[in-house]
Amino acid sequence: MNLPSDDLLQPVEGGLAWITGDGPHAGVILSTRIRLARNLERYPFRETISGSQQELVMEEIVEAFESTSNDMRQFVRLADLPETDLTVLLERHLVSREMVKFREASGLLVGDGGRLALLINEEDHVRIQALTPGLQIETSWQIASRTDETLRSQLRFAYHHRFGFLTSCPTNTGTGLRASVLAHLPALVLTREIAKVLQGLAQIGLTFRGLYGEGSDVIGNYFQISNQTTLGKSEDELVDHLGQITRQVIEYEENARQVLVRDALDEIEDKVWRAYGLMTCARSLSFDEMMNLLSAVRLGVSMKLLPRIGVSTLNQLLLWTQIAHLEKRAGRKLDKREREIERASLVREMLAEEGQDTDE
Repeated sequence: MNLPSDDLLQPVEGGLAWITGDGPHAGVILSTRIRLARNLERYPFRETISGSQQELVMEEIVEAFESTSNDMRQFVRLADLPETDLTVLLERHLVSREMVKFREASGLLVGDGGRLALLINEEDHVRIQALTPGLQIETSWQIASRTDETLRSQLRFAYHHRFGFLTSCPTNTGTGLRASVLAHLPALVLTREIAKVLQGLAQIGLTFRGLYGEGSDVIGNYFQISNQTTLGKSEDELVDHLGQITRQVIEYEENARQVLVRDALDEIEDKVWRAYGLMTCARSLSFDEMMNLLSAVRLGVSMKLLPRIGVSTLNQLLLWTQIAHLEKRAGRKLDKREREIERASLVREMLAEEGQDTDE
């Protein structure tokens, strides 16, 4: 069967650790990300830096990491990649829209089994990113912190004794840390409790965005929850705060699922099985439709209404059915109609494969 594999993208493989579905609370939390923004002291920031200086920044960061780390890693210059490969990296959360926009001087280094990425010459000189499956805030923080220490042993970052690490965007100044989780919260949406939860997050210094962060819409009941500010608190405080609040959100979502079982089981079963039926039979699926169907199926799996499907398969569907991954699988550019047909075909194949694996 021509299903996607880990070597789908060359020359950068990996970046897929977050879709394995084997992390804690994987039924609600798809992934955890810790990101540290850093700038080299001796170079201007993004607004005034020259192209030649950006080249020097890239060389120094890569050399510093490689001189102190034995980790298996891959490095690629974004300017060397075709448009589809760049979008694949974006879909995998390995690069940002900012990097793709300024690809000429941007680079990506991936290591630690795909859990670590260095985004070089993004909005800041480097963004250290740790991305893990499920709720693993402490593990993600350890990966990012260890890498930060590795680079700081070789480089001097821009730092002010009063304000902390200096960044291109003032809201990142201080620790330079953004901690986030990608949460699936369908029961809170269905019970109409989601607005109350999101308002509560805003009151305690957290914010929410869509699947791909700032500027992206919420679709399929996926919410990216993160800290809003980095100044005035330590890294440990920010990480602990997000962990505590995320566990509360998980509890709210699980309680809402119990309410659905108690008060609306027939309706939920119908919704789940209709979604599953469409996914296994449809010959054409738009991305928005697929995401909403996938959300219902994921809810059904978590409530043990569809016990044959693994969380890892659902996470893979979330990724493989996006535009660039579909085009990599097809080996060519696809128009809108072709994408919808290819997406439906892939969904049918993966769900059929899951059923065969379970029956064996």
